[in-house]
Order: sequence, then C-alpha cells, then structure tokens
Amino acid sequence: MKTAVLLSGGVDSSVALRLLLEQGVDVAAYYLKVWLEDEVQTFGGDCPWEEDLRFVRATCEAVGVPVQIVSLQTEYYERIVEHVLAELRAGRTPSPDIFCNRRIKFGAFLERMGEEAATVASGHYAQIESTASGVRLLRAADPVKDQTYFLSQMTQEQLRRVRFPIGHLPKAEVRRLAQQYELPSRDRKDSQGICFLGKIDYRQFVEFHLGQRQGDIIDADSGQRLGRHLGYWFYTIGQRFGLGLSGGPWYVVDKHLEDNALLVAHGERRDARNRNAFDVDGANWIDGAPPQQRLQVKLRHGPRTIDCSLQHVRDNTWHVDLDEADGGIASGQHAVFYDADVCLGGAIIQ
Repeated sequence: MKTAVLLSGGVDSSVALRLLLEQGVDVAAYYLKVWLEDEVQTFGGDCPWEEDLRFVRATCEAVGVPVQIVSLQTEYYERIVEHVLAELRAGRTPSPDIFCNRRIKFGAFLERMGEEAATVASGHYAQIESTASGVRLLRAADPVKDQTYFLSQMTQEQLRRVRFPIGHLPKAEVRRLAQQYELPSRDRKDSQGICFLGKIDYRQFVEFHLGQRQGDIIDADSGQRLGRHLGYWFYTIGQRFGLGLSGGPWYVVDKHLEDNALLVAHGERRDARNRNAFDVDGANWIDGAPPQQRLQVKLRHGPRTIDCSLQHVRDNTWHVDLDEADGGIASGQHAVFYDADVCLGGAIIQ
C-alpha cells in the first residue's frame, strides 16, 4: 500500500515528499480542503488557499506524482470549529492546531483513506521511535521548529501509521534541500496562523462567528476603569498587545464573563500574579501514564520547557507544580509533558 503524503504548499511538506521518493517509497499526494465557504465569501477577494494549491500542484508536477484533493470541511467544522467557538464563549483559550492533528489530519483523513494508505507522512518537525512496547513521539532535531507540542494529543494507533521525513533535520537543511531539488516552494516563506485560516486573520475569524460586545478594561489592583474592549473572546491570559492602553505595559490577568470585563495588571505588578501550580484534565498519555513525577512541561509552542512535578488527582485529572512561575497560564490551553526528548502527551489546563 502507498504512503499518503499531506501537502500544504510549503517547503516542509514538499521536501518530505521529495525525500520519500528518493528513498523509493510508493507515495500518493493529498491536499486537505478544510476551509469554510462562509469565511471565503465573507472576507472576499481571491481564495486565500489558491496560492497553496498552486504550489502543491507545481510540486507534484515537478516530481511526477498526481495530487488528490480531499474535502474534510464538514469534519473540520464539527470536530474543530464548534469546539473552538464553545471554548471562546466560555472564556477559555483553545488550541485548535492540536486537535486539528488528532481529529483531522491524522484522524478524519485516516478514516477516509481506510485501507488505501498504509501510512501518512507530513512535513511536521517531530520524530517517531519504535520500541518493544509501542511507539514514542520524540522532539525534532531543530528545537525551535519542533512541533511535538501540536502532536501531543495523537494516539498510539495514529503514530504507528505516521511518518515525519524531515524531523531529523534542522530547518536550514530543509531549505538547502529544497534549493537542491529545485522545488517550487524553495523560496516560499513559512505560513502562519491556525490550521486552515491561511490569509484570514484569527481575530477576523473570531469576530465573524462571535461578533463584538463592548466591555470594560479594569485595573485588577485598583479597580479603576482604564478603557474599553470589544469582547473577552479576543483575549487570553498573559496577552499584552491589542489592549489600546497608555502608560503600559499592561497584561490581561483575568476575565469576568458575567459582566464582560477584562482585568489587567501593569507590568510592574504582573509578576505577583504569575502562577506556579494548576490542574489539567483530559490527559492523553501517548504510551501509558508518565513514568515518573518529575518532568518538563511546555505551556505553549516553542523551545522552552519548565521543570515540574506531576501528581495524579483522580481519573484523568493531574496537578502540576512548576519550578518557575508563569504569567500566561490560561484555562483551555494545553500543557504538554516531556521526559527529556520524549513527548509523553498533554492535557488541558483547567
């Protein structure tokens, strides 16, 4: 059976495809159509994904592999968008890209493929290691580009069918290979944004679905009203930019949903509100429960981890004590746990 390669039009997935072909792997190329038609019509102009498709088609033509477009729009709306909107209404900070990998790219797509594809390959920066007891998800060789944070909700069953051809390479080497192979995407900038949004701004997406609702911005220490905002769902704990306040820096430290108020603290007083403990729920442990209580945790995508202690509370709820306090801990975000280079899985901050 073939290896299904997911292409985005970017340099990473293009190099992944080229490397597999060089290794003699029998591949089929796919582009996942998950954008939402209402957003395309609302924001107007050229389809934000036409450029991606042009690069995908050009890449496939260059390497002699036909591309198939798979529509997963219904699955995306039901499994991702509805979850994101419900979390935002509840004042929480969702991580759609994490669930996109588990529920769409390596979920709904694998379900759709059935027996047509033995494995799925992508341009993610991560590594897979097979062991006697199963498979392990390892950090990428490039610590800055490492994407295991976004893959932390994947299951053993999914990881057994996944390949990450560029996970062992630094980004600079991927760029060099793209030039060597003369791939159409070799000079293309890396894409930013949430999974399917493309050129659509995340704030625009939120406003399209949730609208605006004016409320007060309040100094959490003095109780003084400092300004107005257009809806608590546009902000997350620890956010600094977009508040429009003078005399800063100001940081969001809390939300009062009942009266649509944002509480902020000045930078000089922010550290006093940093947290060094929280609970997580809905834990996904990739290879069973964590092997020890002393681990490292990522609270957001990036190379930085914090040493922590993990204690089981009940069922799938765990208590986390951080060695260093953090000012950006928000309910709904994912905490992802590591034992050195092994990504153990993640859970949702309560």
